[in-house]
Amino acid sequence: MLICELRPLWLEEERCGINEARPVNCLFVLVAIVTYILLCQLASHSPFNWALATFPANTVAFFPVVCVSIAQVEMSVTASGVGVSTDRQGSGKTKRRRWGGLRQRWKLLGLFEIDQHHEFYGLTCMMKEGLAAAIQATIDNKPSDLMLDGDFKSEVTRNHENFTMDTFAGPVFASLRGTLGISEEEYQRSLCSENCYLQFISNSKSKADFFLTNDKRFFLKTQNQREVNFLLGNLKLYMEHLKTYPHSLLVKFLGVHRVKVPRKQKKYFIVMQSIFYPDDRINERYDIKGCEVSRWTAPAPEGSPIIVVLKDLNFEGQYIKLDRQRSWFLQQVEIDTNLLKRLNVLDYSLLLAHQPLHSDERNSSLSFANVIMRAKRSVNPACGPTKDAPATVPGTVQEDNAASLCNDDCSKAQMLRQEKAKVGGGPGESSSFKAQNLRLLPDLKNPLHVIDGPEQRYFIGIIDIFTVYSFKKRLEHWWKRLRHLGRTFSTVSPPAYRLRLCQWVQDHTL
Repeated sequence: MLICELRPLWLEEERCGINEARPVNCLFVLVAIVTYILLCQLASHSPFNWALATFPANTVAFFPVVCVSIAQVEMSVTASGVGVSTDRQGSGKTKRRRWGGLRQRWKLLGLFEIDQHHEFYGLTCMMKEGLAAAIQATIDNKPSDLMLDGDFKSEVTRNHENFTMDTFAGPVFASLRGTLGISEEEYQRSLCSENCYLQFISNSKSKADFFLTNDKRFFLKTQNQREVNFLLGNLKLYMEHLKTYPHSLLVKFLGVHRVKVPRKQKKYFIVMQSIFYPDDRINERYDIKGCEVSRWTAPAPEGSPIIVVLKDLNFEGQYIKLDRQRSWFLQQVEIDTNLLKRLNVLDYSLLLAHQPLHSDERNSSLSFANVIMRAKRSVNPACGPTKDAPATVPGTVQEDNAASLCNDDCSKAQMLRQEKAKVGGGPGESSSFKAQNLRLLPDLKNPLHVIDGPEQRYFIGIIDIFTVYSFKKRLEHWWKRLRHLGRTFSTVSPPAYRLRLCQWVQDHTL
């Protein structure tokens, strides 16, 4: 009822061309609306009926009247200034209509090229130029394998014609790219090619802008300064975690940068490895938080090119079928979320997609040659089919000795365990291999986020790890407890968030 009463005033204001912000009056309206909703919420639940006894009988009904009165005053005040800036407002409305129309068209596509007519074309061109220079500097001066404290705090500024690009902790991220088997040359080719970046517009509530390289291998995401400072402040802990658990499902950050244009706002952005790569046959994508409030979205029509990221309630009745790899997956989720709990982080997501395995893929996964190749990738995730790169963990597999690793009665896990003990060089080194790092990785360019089940190939990763459980989030938690009685929502303490997500994974994995 309240919204219905206010809506005609807003529509009338828009019709009159009044678009200037009125922060003071809008604040009054907002406070009145929130108070009204809270009182209605309290009135609707018997345990809180005592609260209404402290107010006059007509108090609740008074708030809509206050809101409408304030809105009417605002309209009458602003109406007197309609003629002052009609031209400026008219041009602004024209631009908004143009870009609004484009946004509506883009939302229907979900993924589209950022060409010369796109609002982000200039920004992405600066990103490419700055990244090309930063990566070339790494190619020309390869950083040391030994990371020092200064490397985590390094900040290099490079000047370009119309902007400057800052690169943060460059040697650290270059080292991580090497352990993932990503050479600087291919990293540069992908990020700095002549092909346009792609923008991905999803149904996410995030205010960030998402870009993909044209080959869809790397993600670029704008971040605010607080999120960037959080990542850089915890970068050493993040790197230590990946070193201890090289098969971690945490999203892999490959670079942090800042674009500065004179007299414009600074733009921070991070480069990440895309979890959904290659995505040629992916048919469904999910963003899982382990709760129910606002966790359903309308699926795209069948056969539609729209890319919709589905949510928890859309996944009900389905299961992640991993068979023998189930126990590894459950344990790895617990390990990764335990780190996020230590960082006092919540509201992260388990990103999930799947595609059916072809018959030849199912059969090849059982072949001896494929097991040997996957064993190589597991011992040395940076080792690709055509190129060897620095290893995450010590040792490599010698193919001419592969036959001695197992016999006909030897399982894949036993073979890999024997191989890792052999390449370790002795009891001291072999004992450093964690039991959690024995998974046979698929022979793909993105093996750390791909898990093959009996019938499906799953792409899985943990993303959005920047939300700290601050005082603001605590207030939001208590508000949602009143607003969503008896239902689960995302804003809970980090220990509770971790426990609930791990329980969801356990309940939905076979």
